[in-house]
Amino acid sequence: MTSYCDEYFTSPDGLKLFYRDYNVAPKGSLTVLCMPGLTRNSKDFEEIAAHLAPQYRVICAEQRGRGKSAWDPDPSRYRPDVYLADMMALLAHLGISEIVAFGTSLGGLMTMMMAAKHPGVIKAAIINDIGPELDPTGIARIKSYVGKGTPPATWDEAYANVKGFSVGVYPNFTEANWRWFTHKLYADKNGKPEISYDPAIGKTFDADNSDATPTPNFWPQFEALCGVPVVVLRGALSDLLSEETLAKMTRLHPDLVPITVPERGHTPFLNEPVCVSAIDALLEKA
Repeated sequence: MTSYCDEYFTSPDGLKLFYRDYNVAPKGSLTVLCMPGLTRNSKDFEEIAAHLAPQYRVICAEQRGRGKSAWDPDPSRYRPDVYLADMMALLAHLGISEIVAFGTSLGGLMTMMMAAKHPGVIKAAIINDIGPELDPTGIARIKSYVGKGTPPATWDEAYANVKGFSVGVYPNFTEANWRWFTHKLYADKNGKPEISYDPAIGKTFDADNSDATPTPNFWPQFEALCGVPVVVLRGALSDLLSEETLAKMTRLHPDLVPITVPERGHTPFLNEPVCVSAIDALLEKA
């Protein structure tokens, strides 16, 4: 495993937020800022971060309410504009003015927002299975499990739960794969699984409040990325990023490379060979 440091910074409203810093590349190397999905954490980027770290400084953020970051006492602040402010505070904390933005799902929406609100910060972008329009099928599936149900009491229950809501997303997974995936979603606390996000995120995601949940129209924000090279990864079975939306993104962006990842739904894991090759090619020209 490539070494990294566990670090913290303070959000604009005073929360203690966590990030992994893979700072082993030569001084002055390009920084890749990795931003996970709605309920996910820095573990999602473990494999690709280890691959990139010899050449690039890799920062894997954990949004408020996820992983080792503090939970927000006001769940109404679990929304993209607040997360974006947190990420800009992280960059200021690190003294970094330019990055390659690497966003999975929610992190991809934040990438588009960052490009629109903070022009010049993003030199290139990798967007994992998200687009300016969100397929209602995928939204409904995510709402069906985020913050729902009884927390598993044992690891076997956790494995079964994860397999239950994701079996159609990763149809060729073995039992070993399911265990590997489950340990990305749960922390081990005294030998028992502990979910790695604040369940209150689900309440905000369910709310009929356009300021609190991602809206289906991010085309203006996406267009702000048209001046930088972009790779968009789409799981071939994705129910959140449609083929039609990806095709439209490709037509509108003069330097966008679309990649379809076989046998994956929402989202690819980023260690698939087709993903690694596309990411390497993008970073070479960033």
